[in-house]
Amino acid sequence: CVHFPLSLLFFLLKPETAAVLKRTVEALMERGAIVRNLENLGERALPYKISKHKERHRRGGYFLIDLEAPPSIVSTMMDHLGRDIDVIRRAFIKYPVSKTEECTGMIPGNTEDKLIAKKK
Repeated sequence: CVHFPLSLLFFLLKPETAAVLKRTVEALMERGAIVRNLENLGERALPYKISKHKERHRRGGYFLIDLEAPPSIVSTMMDHLGRDIDVIRRAFIKYPVSKTEECTGMIPGNTEDKLIAKKK
């Protein structure tokens, strides 16, 4: 099972925010995701009017969830969030992992040469 970093961005209706976030994080974890961070990006006007669940929406709360998950989780979570009446829009964004170089430690220098150079 290969995990890759994802961000989940979705818009919510205000009254149900805490309950929706809890449901979403629990659903992610049940499917094998590791949630790294949850960020509230604030409430603002949507880029355009969105009709969802027989209502028209002009504003929404934006949330970003950073997670690591197997690729198979995306389609099941998109379906899950699509059925949630409190979620207006959802999107998974895969981002590349920056390769970290292995630390080999400090390379010792010749301290005697440095001392002699300072004395001259």
